[in-house]
Order: sequence, then structure tokens, then C-alpha cells
Amino acid sequence: MPTPTTFAQLVDLFLRFINYLVPLLLAVVFVYVIWKLIDAWVINASDEQKQAEGRTLALVAVIVFVLMLSTWGMVTLVRNTLFGMP
Repeated sequence: MPTPTTFAQLVDLFLRFINYLVPLLLAVVFVYVIWKLIDAWVINASDEQKQAEGRTLALVAVIVFVLMLSTWGMVTLVRNTLFGMP
């Protein structure tokens, strides 16, 4: 990609980077959460402390996923409305 020469091109470059980065981050976080939940609820099912950690992790994971998807949606909204780029 050529070097951006206008502000709109610079913003487009950053937004394209974010659009590639967000799915990667979502995938990494998803795999990590699944592993930790399996660790807490399957591998260490008899340990009450691990189960409590698993419940806390599940709640935090839902909050993090909602925040990440919301941020991604807002970036897409700004990109589409201000810069008219799909």
C-alpha cells in the first residue's frame, strides 16, 4: 500500500490495520478463555477454588467480548459514516 498523503488515507490505513487485528485478538482471547474454562471446570472439577475462578473468568470473558465487539462496531461505523469507505 502506498504511503498515505492525506488525513483520510492515514485514517483508512489505521482502520484497515484495526480491522485485521480485531478478529485475530478475538480468536486468541476465545481460545484462551476456552482453555481456562476447560481447565477450571473439566480438568479440576473437584477443586472448588478452580470452579469459582472459572465462574469469574466466564463473566469477565463475556464482558471483554462485548467490549471488543462494540469497539469494532464503533470503528466500522465511524469509518463508514465519516469516510464513506466500506
